[in-house]
Amino acid sequence: MTFLAIDIGNTRLKWALYERGAPGAALLAQGVEFLEHIDRLAESDWASLAAPDRVLGCVVAGDAIKQRVREQLDIWDSPVSWVVPSPAEAGVINGYDFPTRLGADRWVAMIGARHRVQRTTPGRPMVLVMVGTAVTVDAIDGDGKFLGGLILPGHGIMLRALESGTAGLHVPTGEVRTFPTNTSDALTSGGTYAIAGACERMIQHVRAHCGVEPRCLMTGGAGWKMAPHMSAAFELVDSIIFDGLLVIAEEREAIRQRLAAS
Repeated sequence: MTFLAIDIGNTRLKWALYERGAPGAALLAQGVEFLEHIDRLAESDWASLAAPDRVLGCVVAGDAIKQRVREQLDIWDSPVSWVVPSPAEAGVINGYDFPTRLGADRWVAMIGARHRVQRTTPGRPMVLVMVGTAVTVDAIDGDGKFLGGLILPGHGIMLRALESGTAGLHVPTGEVRTFPTNTSDALTSGGTYAIAGACERMIQHVRAHCGVEPRCLMTGGAGWKMAPHMSAAFELVDSIIFDGLLVIAEEREAIRQRLAAS
């Protein structure tokens, strides 16, 4: 029962083929493609793969991108599903005012992170940070309820906003410094510390709300840039969305089997 997991972000599509749809399944193949080139997947990366038994995807890039990917998946006669945030799934309760409006990537990542934390520190609250085009900082209590989260611009958006709104700020990327003494370093340091400050404030909120020190996880393409500059200890996890898709796939299959047996 091979399983293809697809994560479509704002700039790239990442995919991973597993031997089955369950946590801990062996990884058979994986790849990444920028969104402007996804129309060649069926003729390139996916052309050499045997048809997966199931496909489950997470998409935040919009319906037009999802349709283009769906057309590439037509090379196989495989059932394809897309995650839509719901009031509850796989041990996580959705505390958003309108659950379906929560970003699918945040929802799937929370499920993957919750499963990871439960394996080693059951009942522990957590803070999950995803650092990409945008940055999200989400809080989940010890019972698995999503309490709420922050959204702020990623490094690139911050720099472009400053460049477009301020004359003379077209400068190369700098370094993170304690006391920046040039414009490049000042911009890079300002963006980094803004993100770090949001993360640290959310940790304070969760600690005060739950009365327990939260586990902190970080993921996303730019997570490795942020991790060295955090005052709190963060576990850097590359595959958290794929982890969530595996957890969801396993639970949905279990439900399907129970319904079939009843």
